[in-house]
Order: sequence, then structure tokens, then C-alpha cells
Amino acid sequence: METNDLNFNNRIDLEHLKNAVIQIKEELSKIIVGQENFIDLLMVALLADGHVLIEGVPGVAKTITAKLLAKTIATDFSRIQFTPDLMPSDVLGTSVLNMKTSEFEFKEGPIFSNLVLIDEINRAPAKTQAALFEVMEERQVSIDGHTYKMQPPFMVLATQNPIEQEGTYALPEAQLDRFLFKIDVGYPNLEEEILIIKTHQNRKGVLPLTLIKSLLSEADLLDYKSKIHEILVEEKIMTYIAQLITKTRNHPHLYLGGSPRASIAVLNASKAYAAINGRDFVIPEDIKKVLYPVLRHRIILTPEREMEGMTTDKVIEMIVQSIEVPR
Repeated sequence: METNDLNFNNRIDLEHLKNAVIQIKEELSKIIVGQENFIDLLMVALLADGHVLIEGVPGVAKTITAKLLAKTIATDFSRIQFTPDLMPSDVLGTSVLNMKTSEFEFKEGPIFSNLVLIDEINRAPAKTQAALFEVMEERQVSIDGHTYKMQPPFMVLATQNPIEQEGTYALPEAQLDRFLFKIDVGYPNLEEEILIIKTHQNRKGVLPLTLIKSLLSEADLLDYKSKIHEILVEEKIMTYIAQLITKTRNHPHLYLGGSPRASIAVLNASKAYAAINGRDFVIPEDIKKVLYPVLRHRIILTPEREMEGMTTDKVIEMIVQSIEVPR
């Protein structure tokens, strides 16, 4: 049943927000075939003020989708290719001596943008990955005793390849925990594959980025983000979130469960998911929808279960089925 068919009146006007998301999805569909769930989750993360880790094999449109999403929003965009020789100063910036004034001036790095795409984040060593800790959590950079604030909106979209192990560095748990979502991007099915080929053929060599229009202003985006805070969450829904997360901490199949940051992530993401569906209140289905990408990278299987081929998604499914849904 469509939300519009239900007889309720929203306390806050979400019509513009919902329509803006629909328009952005239509714009992206000019180039991106399928991947509806991927794009939905990117929009949720954008509105929930969260960062996203995107994992998938090469060639499944991880990078291009992130770049096209950035194009639909009238904000600054920068792309950083992570490599084994990348230094923290290459990301954050560095102090440079001004010969005229004989004083050091801070030269901003590419992280100083609104939407930042980090390609192959697991290719950089630990010290460069650690450079992102503060900026992702606190939206600021501290260098040489000075603190530089990031201008809102600020979002990191990072991609990584799951099958290439040579020359890669596993992301530490503290880094992973700073991502709101981990989105797994799979292969398209046969019908989608045919449509991808047709779309490419019909473009006749025109670059994808030139076909995408900017639809959302920075002011509108910040306004929509502020509305997410007003989404209603009943006490029984909050209890449901807490039950799901605490269950991960004593589950026999898990070595590491979700932190309180995971509970907050589920709360914020479910509010944004309700909003893009035109609702000013959260329902259990919103929580189930965001639970998998929120927990996927935060929980760790026991070595025995990992050897058996168990997946984190399967454990999350078992946890969801074990807890009664509030009505």
C-alpha cells in the first residue's frame, strides 16, 4: 500500500523532501541501471549526516554512482585516490611557509569539500586511514595546534574491492565504526545487464556526468537534514532498536557485537528512511531496512562460523527473527 493512501496527517511537511529524492533517483536512472536499494541507502545516509563504505567487485558502478549523486547536488565535490604511498598531509593538507609574510599558512587538502569520494580506501596504510578518524567523527581537522572546521554538508563516500588482497590494508574497527553504512554492490541480473548495454549504446560516447543535472541546492539539503531530527520515534521503537543491538553482543556466532554508536546509527538512518517515504514517524520496517547496512561492518563472526561460510547478513537475519516486532 502506498503511504499516500494511508489516512494520516504529517506534523511536518515532507512532500518537497520526498519529491526531491524521487527526482534525484530519476536523474540517476539515466545512467545507473537497477541498484535502487544502493541509491536509496545513499540518499538516507546523505540526509542522516552519515558516511558510506561501498564494497563491490570492479566495474559494478560504485565510483560512478557516487560521482553522479554528487553531481545532482549543488555542492563542492572532491575525489581522492588512495594509494600505498599516500601520506596524511596529502588528504588533510599541510602548513606552507609564505615567503612574503614569513609565516606558515595552512594549505587545505582535498578532504575540505562537501562530498568526498575516496576510491579504494583499503589501499592506503594505517597512518593515512587514521588521518580520517577525526574529520569523519567530529567534522574538523587539527593540524599544528589549529582546528579547522568542515563546512556542512560533509559526507565521505569510500569504495573498496573485496577480492583484491595484494597491496591492501584492512580497515581498523575504529575506522569502520565511523561509517553509517556498508553497502554491498552486487552484479546486475540478465535483464539489467541488457539494459546497461543498451543505455551505453544509446549514449553514443557522451560522458555520463554531462547528462546529469544539478537538482538540489545546498540550502535545500541542509533544510531537509534539519527535518530528519523532527521525525517521531516511539518508545517501543527505541526499545526494539536497543534489543536488536544488544542481542549482537551476546550472540554465540559473533566475536564482536554492535556498539552504542550502532544503535544511534540505526535510529538516525531509520528516521531518514521514513522521511524519504513521506512519513514523519518510524515503523519497524524502516529499522529492518537499515539494520543490515548499519551492522554489516560493525559485527565480527567467530572464527569457527567464518570457516563454515557463515555471513554477517545471515546472523543479522537470525537476530531480526528472534526478536518480537513492536505493534
